[in-house]
Amino acid sequence: MRLLFLGDVVGRTGRDAVIAYMPRIKAELDPDIVVVNAENAAGGYGVTVKIAAEFFEAGVDVLTLGNHTWDQKELVGTIDQQPRVIRPLNYPEGTPGRGFVLLQARGGRKILVVNALARLFMEPQDDPFAAIDRVLRAHRLGPGGVDAILVDFHGEATSEKMIMGHFLDGRVSLVVGTHSHVPTADHMILPGGTAYMTDAGMCGDYDSAIGMKKEIAVAKMVRKLPTERLSPAEGEGTVCGVYVETDDRSGLATRIEPLRLGGRLSQHMPTRS
Repeated sequence: MRLLFLGDVVGRTGRDAVIAYMPRIKAELDPDIVVVNAENAAGGYGVTVKIAAEFFEAGVDVLTLGNHTWDQKELVGTIDQQPRVIRPLNYPEGTPGRGFVLLQARGGRKILVVNALARLFMEPQDDPFAAIDRVLRAHRLGPGGVDAILVDFHGEATSEKMIMGHFLDGRVSLVVGTHSHVPTADHMILPGGTAYMTDAGMCGDYDSAIGMKKEIAVAKMVRKLPTERLSPAEGEGTVCGVYVETDDRSGLATRIEPLRLGGRLSQHMPTRS
């Protein structure tokens, strides 16, 4: 199977870039699933139902979230009616929404997408390792189970993301980190067959401070005085993500490549096998 994951979308620039490049991505890679982290899509803070619908209309299959899940208050009352918008699995019991979704792809194959929130340097949540482990006990990768499993682990610390990769090695198709908005160069297949990348990067304007207007961010950091609220930069957007191919029998990865299109970063478009 062919899996495509795009990192944190920041503001209108990021949304426009994803939607603009989606036809090319679909034509050249023909992914079985497209997953996008949308937790900064609405002006840098959460996602709205309207924006989610725009992504789905453009060809995105699943939206994942993170620590900004509830910044758009409308989502509290509507996320239960949005099965393809998932929030971190390890929020406390009773939180609206769900932390994973099982989709049927072409040929009747099943793909599980899981979203979890890390804890180091983040707002404390329930144990993400135990939460994911419970889901995987009910949805096993491979013959008789799920054909592919993709995990978006949203966190600050690279060490915690790497530990999650090793914890899940051999049990999922892909573990990809989000939240830092900077694409890492450590895309690899772990010894057990799981594709891994510490951070997919962001979809947004890289002439910025992780997607936000640099002038405001610099003033806030240097002068330590109150400033206007951080808002998304509005220059040309870059689409960043990761592309993975899996073995149809085992569901484990056979190939992983980064994706970078548009904007300021060096360009890299994967080629499908």
